[in-house]
This record gives sequence, C-alpha cells and structure tokens, in this order.
Amino acid sequence: MNRVLLLLYLYLFSIALVHAQETDTVETKRLSEVLVTGQRDINAVLRLPELKNTFIFSGKKTEVINVQSLDANITEKTPRQIFAKVPGIFVYDMDGTGNQINIAARGLDPHRGWEFNIRRNGAMTNSDIYAYPASHYSIPMEAVERIEIVRGTGSLQYGAQFGGMLNYITKQPDSTKAISFESINGAGSFGLLSTYNAVSGTIGKFQYYAYITYRKSDGYRDNSESKYDAQSVMLVYNASKNFKISGEFSRSNYVYQIPGPLTDSMFHADPRMSTRARNYFNPEIYVPSLKFEWQVSKSTRVQWLTSAVLGDRNSVQFDRTANVPDAINPATDAYAARQVDVDHFHSFTTELRFSHGYNLLNKRSTLTGGIQLIRNDLNRQQQGKGTTGTDFDLTLTDPLWGRDMHLKSSNVAVFLENNFKITEKLSVNPGVRVEVGDSKMYGSISYYPTNDIPNTIEHKFPLFGISAQYVVKGSTMFYGGWSQAYRPVIFKDIIPATVYESVNKNLKDADGYNLDLGFRGLSYGASNVFRWDVSVFQLQYNNRLGSQATRNDTDVFILYRTNIGNSKTTGAEIFLEYSVPLSKKSSVSVFTSTALMRSRYTSASVRAGEQNVDVSGNKVESVPDVITRNGMTVRVGMASISLLYSFTGETYADPLNTEKPGATGAVGLVPSYGLLDINASLRISDMIKIRLNLNNATNEQYFTKRPTFYPGPGVWPSDGRSFTASIGFKI
Repeated sequence: MNRVLLLLYLYLFSIALVHAQETDTVETKRLSEVLVTGQRDINAVLRLPELKNTFIFSGKKTEVINVQSLDANITEKTPRQIFAKVPGIFVYDMDGTGNQINIAARGLDPHRGWEFNIRRNGAMTNSDIYAYPASHYSIPMEAVERIEIVRGTGSLQYGAQFGGMLNYITKQPDSTKAISFESINGAGSFGLLSTYNAVSGTIGKFQYYAYITYRKSDGYRDNSESKYDAQSVMLVYNASKNFKISGEFSRSNYVYQIPGPLTDSMFHADPRMSTRARNYFNPEIYVPSLKFEWQVSKSTRVQWLTSAVLGDRNSVQFDRTANVPDAINPATDAYAARQVDVDHFHSFTTELRFSHGYNLLNKRSTLTGGIQLIRNDLNRQQQGKGTTGTDFDLTLTDPLWGRDMHLKSSNVAVFLENNFKITEKLSVNPGVRVEVGDSKMYGSISYYPTNDIPNTIEHKFPLFGISAQYVVKGSTMFYGGWSQAYRPVIFKDIIPATVYESVNKNLKDADGYNLDLGFRGLSYGASNVFRWDVSVFQLQYNNRLGSQATRNDTDVFILYRTNIGNSKTTGAEIFLEYSVPLSKKSSVSVFTSTALMRSRYTSASVRAGEQNVDVSGNKVESVPDVITRNGMTVRVGMASISLLYSFTGETYADPLNTEKPGATGAVGLVPSYGLLDINASLRISDMIKIRLNLNNATNEQYFTKRPTFYPGPGVWPSDGRSFTASIGFKI
C-alpha cells in the first residue's frame, strides 16, 4: 500500500510540475482598482460554504469563528469567550492559564478535547488518533485567524469522531510585501506575561510565515505556575495558479505545576489552596506537515496532506487522593518518591482527497472522496520511581518501569460523498466511509501476568450517512442529516490499573450516530441584521466503557473493565443575534447561544461497591441540562466593549448520580455556576490594537468537573477574577 501511494504521489507531482511550467506562460492583464466600502459585523459567527476545496459542507451544522476580531481574552485562550457563539460547548477548566482548550459538545467527554477531530490547517493534532486521541498540542491563539467547526453529520469526510471537527486556521503569509512583522504582548493578574512575535512575507513564488511565542503565569491557585513556549514555520511555494506546495513545522511545549485536587470542605474553605507542590505536567509536541494542492481542471481538485504528531507527554507526581497529604516522613526526613509517567507519541497520517464537479440532469453536482492512512506507535511508560525532590525532574531512581507498554495502531479509511443538486434550492448529500484497522497492545506490567497482557482489537466499520439542505432564500435554509460514527477502544481502556482489575479481551468499539435538523439564516431589515441557527439533535452512543464488579476463579473481588451499556443525548441548540447601527460609526448587537440537553443511560450497569447496579435512566456524567451564553457588544468608531454572561447547569460526576460528595471529592454533585466577563478592544490605527479583559468579574468560585483520572480525582477549582491587557502592532 505504501509503495502504491508513493508511486501515485510521484506521478501527480511530476504532472503538476509540467502543468505549472505550461501555465506560467499564460498572458495576464492588470485590472483597474475597485474600492468597496460598507459596514460589516466582523464579530459575527459565519458558516462554511456548501463546497470548499475538497470538502462538502452542504447540509452540515458548521460555524466559523473570526478569532482576531473578537474582544475575547485570546492571551489566555479563554474557551467560554472564544466559543461563546457556538451553542452547547462545555468547557472543562482543568489546568494552567492558557495551556489547553478542553471542550466538548452534545454530552461528550471534554478531556483534552478528545471527542473532536482537532486539526491545524487541516493536519491532525490529536496525539494518537486511535490509541489516546487527546490533543496535547497547544496552539497560541494569537496565531489563529479563524476556527472552523463541523458537528454532527460531517464526520464521514474527516474521521469518525462523535464530536466533530475543530480546524484551527492560522494566519497566512503577507502577500503584499517581502517582510512584515507582528508583535502582541500581554500582562495580567497572577504574574501573567506573554509575548508573540511573527514575521511573514512573499518573495516571488515563495511565501513564509513564522512565529515564536512565550507565556508565563504564577497561576490562580497556590503551586500552579505555568511556562509555555511555541514556535512554527510555514513555507509556501506557488508553482502556478493551479499548483501549490505548503510545508509547516510547529512545536508547542509547556510545564505546568499541578496544584492537586481538593475535597469539598477544602474548596469551600479556600478554593485557591493547594494539596500538592511537587507535581508537574509537561507535553512537548511537534507537528510537521506537507500539503500539495492541485487544481487539475476547472472541475477537478486534488489535495494530498501528510502529517505527523511526535513528542512526549511527561508527568511527575505524588499521585494520591486529596485527603492524603504530601508531607515529609519524619523517619526519613524526606518526601515520598514521586511517580514518573511518560508517553512517547509517533503518529503518522497521510490523506489523499479529491473533488470533481459534473453535470447531472442539467444541475451541477460534486463528488468528493479519498483515502486516509494512519499508523501510530504509542509507547507508554508509567509508574516509574522518581526522586523525592520538589522540582520538575523526570529522573528515575530505579531503571524499571511499573508499566512499559506499546499500542500500535494502523487504519485505512476510504470515503466518498456526493452533493446532488436536485433543484436550485434542494441538495442531497449521501456518503460512506469504510474504516479497517487494528490496535495491538504488548509490553510488561510489573503486577500483572505476562501472558494476560497482549491484546489485539480489530476495527472494521462501514459508516453511512446522508444530509440535505433546502435554501428558502439567500442564506436562509433548512438543513439536516443522519450519520454513523464510532470511537475506538483506547489505551487507558485496556490497561489494568492494579492486580485487582481485569480487562475484557473482547471489548467493542463505541458506535452510534448523530442526527441533526435545523433552520438557519440571515435577515436584513431597514437598519438591522438578524442571524439565527436553531437546531435539534440526537446522539446515540453505544458500547460505553466502564467498570463492573466480578470475582475471579478464587472468588476474589476484582474490577472488570468492559462495555457497560448505551446512552442517548437529545437536545436543542439555539443561536440568535440581533445587530442594529446606532449611527454611521456605532452599532450594538445582542445574542444568545443556548443548548438544552437531555442525556440518559438507556441500558447500562456499573459497579457500586461489590455489586453491579442498573443505571438505566440515570443522567450521563458531566452533561448539564442547560448551557447558555448571552452577550452584548457595543462598537463606537474603532472601539468596542463586550459583556458576556455564561451559565452552566449542575451535573453529576458518576453514572450512579451520587449527590453527596465523597471523602475525596471524586464523586458528588457539580453545582451550577454563572460567570460574567467584560472584554474591550481599541484599534488605535491599522497597525496598533489594544485588548482589555476582565474575566469572571464577580469572582465566582466554581469548578467544572470531578475527574476520575488525570490530573487526579477530586475538586479542581477554576480561576476567579482576573484582568489581562495586551497590545499588538504590525508593520
């Protein structure tokens, strides 16, 4: 297969170069300049076009966020502000200032955004797409021009994730000069300092964009210092108007001091307190990519994108529950040895895509398709015996790891989707995606029998879907569809945590579907603009993973990791925005972005003590009944101010729907919370822009989730009131 792809690649590349030489001789004409003036709401959330490059977005629920126009706190990447106008985004605030964006939608798990297919300029950044699909790569928001979001029925084209796709589109090279320079510098509460610096330009057929950024913060809580740096280089060669080669190499790295979980009593006494001073987390991730784009003809387009995710996820921790103190042992006059965990990522993806337009029944239809190959090798080394020190130190005092495992995954996906124009207003888009692959686990676990460790899980899925849209007028339309999805069994699901835990060797991948039906549009009045996108959805999630109680051959109680059952989430996602000019140079807009959800286990049983309990009808953990964000923006000349109120309803931390908090804080009700943010920006000139952000203005003390694994079970307080300011200039 690899040889066939290489030969095909060389063939396409040679044809493209010949084609480039031929098209370079085409005569060009200079047109006279045309100046278009008008007022537009650059803060609006837009929609992806029906057809874009080699993708079909007709009939899909999509959003496009113009990041650089937001008043939001982009220095710290505050998700509730950046995604404010995307209904239903659940934000999990779990670690250092601005390090990660942890979000989910439609009742899915927000940990490291791993229910989303996360991309940077089309290249996947999930650390290991099938073994550990979390995104440890952290892109600086100063570098992002816009965020493209596709949810629900779009998954057949880009991957099988239930959550959808997040595509961070970075700033592109300056096409008007040989060199330009941009610098954005910020400061804020809790010792926040940041700087972002970029150069870009165009020289002949070559273009470039490169940045370097650094950010540090002492953190809201004690012992929560964070240091972040990132770099990136993009090179573009425009061989002709029809053929382009783009190469990127980016890196992100941060060290976050983990302050530790709290019990509920600790949180109520002082949410800024810390239970750990010696715990650290450090993901260092590299994302190289190479993309070829070829407009073969007016009707046919080909794109080949090859990328990788390389690097390590490192942590050193005293890994105990919140009610176990990390203290010096009087007998040894030293702390306990810390646990060292390291993941080594080697993930490679190549994706060849095409689109072809053709006439059918006097209407223009479009066929898209392609093939995607993924090969991963995740080497997980855990439970290493670290030092008794207090600094970030991955040194082992014993060379043997408690767990030294490999999970090697390979996957081939072939996909096709066709946009059929039935009438000028009605289009239908059937699609299919076939995925075939396997995940093979092997290695050593000090506390587990060697012959019980190897495990092979095969992934074979034919996935089908169909979407449609009916254009009422202009950009007003009905849309909807149904699409199958799945989520493969991942590394943490098949590694027994202790000798008293076993794993089902016949685990099934989670599967199910997304169902969408919506109505969106844009209406212009005499002096106002009204935007809306109102939809209902259903997400069926089968074969969820969890733990049940069982006994071994000697009648000893053990935890049994297996498929525990199914769940269903239904709901409505509502976005309404009304904008009206106050004068020629001023305007005001108000919006609501609200999701109403009902998420229940439909047939499932989990462990309760040493028994299994039927939890059918219980709420799915970390799924609030309501998430609503409501805001107003006033613009006067080159200045604007935005108010945002965010409310998230209460949730449960476990399938048993335990209300009373436990002794460790790991279970119990997660209370609802409401947050007020005030953001402002002032553009002094075309070159200088100032942002001011008052985050959590009422100093609400809250937490968003009680995690069951990393960074430790218990209460993890989110940030209270903070202030940030930044100034950016471009020359």
